[in-house]
Amino acid sequence: MARPRKPLLSRDRIVDAARSLVDAEGLAAVSTRRLAAELGVSGPSLYNHFATKDQILEAVADSVSAQVDLSMFEDGRDWRAALHDWAVSYRAALTRHPNIVPVLARGPGRRPAGLRLADAMFGAMVDAGWPPAQATSIGALMRYFIMGSALGSFAGGFVDDEAAYDPADYPHLGQAHLLAEHQELVDERAFDAGLAALLDGLALQYERVALRAG
Repeated sequence: MARPRKPLLSRDRIVDAARSLVDAEGLAAVSTRRLAAELGVSGPSLYNHFATKDQILEAVADSVSAQVDLSMFEDGRDWRAALHDWAVSYRAALTRHPNIVPVLARGPGRRPAGLRLADAMFGAMVDAGWPPAQATSIGALMRYFIMGSALGSFAGGFVDDEAAYDPADYPHLGQAHLLAEHQELVDERAFDAGLAALLDGLALQYERVALRAG
């Protein structure tokens, strides 16, 4: 029998299947047995590409990091505009794949796309005149903010039931039951407001950095 022109299995196929499974059902749904069934192969064949389930999840996380646009750090945008546009792209990637955020939140570790992301942001801040120590703090701050915004929905944390918010108990939550209906809009506005406030604060710090340098 002639060999198939393309291999039945590849790292990319496994990662794509695992990412779809995580998106649909969460991290707990991923197992080598389940993935093998989804891919139509035997379980042991996965081990030719990944030694453990954790390695598969790490690769899924890195595939999401690879979706973040980094061009703003290379096309001449000033540091504030670049940081803003990067944060928006980063959040968009996490919003598309929210169930993988707990893995991403561990940090880049050895993941290539995650390390390129961190390297590009840090390098751009240093090139813009931020001292390395402060550039590191900015990287950590942005990760906390972006990851936190993707870990859960503020608006989605309220139920669509007016009776749940009795004015006698919660006098200021009379409209809280409406939040769930407008979850995406509320969360986007909160992210935009937080990002603007964060960048305004950094801009003030940057002025002090420039004064000390000049």
